[in-house]
Amino acid sequence: MSRKTAQDMTWHKRTKTRPGWMSHPRDGEAWKHFDVTYLDFSAEERNDRVGLCTNEFTPFGQFGHSYSCWPMMICMKEPFVFMSLIIPGPKSPGRDLDLFLRPLVDELNDLWSVGVNTWDSYTENFQLRVALM
Repeated sequence: MSRKTAQDMTWHKRTKTRPGWMSHPRDGEAWKHFDVTYLDFSAEERNDRVGLCTNEFTPFGQFGHSYSCWPMMICMKEPFVFMSLIIPGPKSPGRDLDLFLRPLVDELNDLWSVGVNTWDSYTENFQLRVALM
């Protein structure tokens, strides 16, 4: 992790916003409640919180076409948004979506409970953990 990224990872702890204003998810009630509930996680300011979104689309732009895809995106700061998996199929996955999500859920569980040893050029090694919010 570069020095710039390491500094960006701790922005939410170092920067204050005006009372009553919401300029970052950390200003919201969910983030504040999470920090109080999981003190061991919030104590390490470089731990990361991510969001997950999905949107079904037809890759060839044809409405009514029998083929569709479900890209799974991990959403963070814009330069770091990446597709974690894509769910192909002639039809939407319907109730079987959990089958496709299982590997991603397993990885997120590992990142939550164990984390990953990360080199931070700002302060050397640390155990990075991730929470899906």
